Amino acid sequence: MSTALLYGLGTALPMLLGAFVGLRYDLPRPLLAGLMAFGAGAMVAAVSTELFQPAFEAEGVVAAGTALMLGALVYVVADHLIEKKLGPAALGWALMLGALLDGIPENTALGVSLGVEGGLVLLVAIAVGNVPEAVAGAASMRKQPNFDRRRAALLWTVTAVVLVLVVVGAYAAADTIPPHRIAVIQAFAGGATIAVLADSLMPEAYREGGWWVGLSTALGFVVAFALGG
Repeated sequence: MSTALLYGLGTALPMLLGAFVGLRYDLPRPLLAGLMAFGAGAMVAAVSTELFQPAFEAEGVVAAGTALMLGALVYVVADHLIEKKLGPAALGWALMLGALLDGIPENTALGVSLGVEGGLVLLVAIAVGNVPEAVAGAASMRKQPNFDRRRAALLWTVTAVVLVLVVVGAYAAADTIPPHRIAVIQAFAGGATIAVLADSLMPEAYREGGWWVGLSTALGFVVAFALGG
C-alpha cells in the first residue's frame, strides 16, 4: 500500500506544484504558452499510446471508440456549463476539470499496473503532462473577476488528493478489476483528453504564443512518446 501511495503522490504533487506556481506568479506569456503547448504534445502521445490503443486492441474499435466519444462528450458538456456560468474566465476551471476527468482513469490504470514493467513509465508520463496543464489552468484562474486564491488552491489540493486516493484504491482492488475494463476506462480518459486539447489547451497556447508553439507541441509529443516506448 505504501508503494501505491508513493506513486499516487508522484502524479499529484507535480500537478499541485504547477497549480501553486500558476496561482502565485505572473509567468511570461511566451513561457506559459510553451508550457501549455508542451503539455498538449505530451497528451497527444498519451492518448494514442497509453489510453486509446490498449482499448482498441482489447475491445475493438466499436467499444473503444464509444468509450472515447463518451469521454469527450462528458468533458464538452461540463466545459460548456462552466463557460456559460463564468464566461471568458472559464479556461482555468475547464483545465482543472480536464485534469480530473483524464486523471482518474489514468491513475486507475497506474494503480492496477503497479508491480509490472509499465508502472514507472506510466507514472512519469502522467506527471509530465500534469505540470503544464496545472500551471496553465491555475494561471488562467487568476483572470477571473473576484479571484480567490485560497479557494482556487483548495480546489487544486482536493483534486490532487482525489487522484492519490484513486491510485491507492485501484491498487487495493487490482485483483477484482478485469484488464478489459481498465482499457475501456482509459479510452474514456482519452476522449476527455482530446476534448481538453481541442477546446482549451491548444487554442489558448496559440493565442498566447503564436505560431512557434507548434515546436513546443512537437517536443512534448516526442518526450512523452519516448517515455512510453
